Amino acid sequence: MDNIGLIGLASVLAAGLTIGIGAIGPAIGEGRAVAQALAAIAQQPDEANILTRTLFVGLAMIESTAIYCFVVSMILLFANPFWDFVIKQGG
Repeated sequence: MDNIGLIGLASVLAAGLTIGIGAIGPAIGEGRAVAQALAAIAQQPDEANILTRTLFVGLAMIESTAIYCFVVSMILLFANPFWDFVIKQGG
C-alpha cells in the first residue's frame, strides 16, 4: 500500500472514530441533562421557565460538540491537507 492509500485509510478511520465518539458523548450528555431537568421541573413546577431556558442553553452547548466533531470528520474526508502534500511529493 502506498502513501496515498495509507493516508486515505487513516483519514477514513479517524473520521469514523471522530463522528462515532462525537455522537455518543453528546447524546449521553443531552440525555442526562434532560432527565435532570425533568426531575427538577417535577420537584419545582414554579421554576419550569427558568429551568427550561437553562436546559436549552446547555443543550445547545452540548450539541455544538457534536457539530464540531462532524466538521472535523468532513475536513478529514474531503479537505485533508495531507492529500495535497503527498500528491505534491509523489508527482
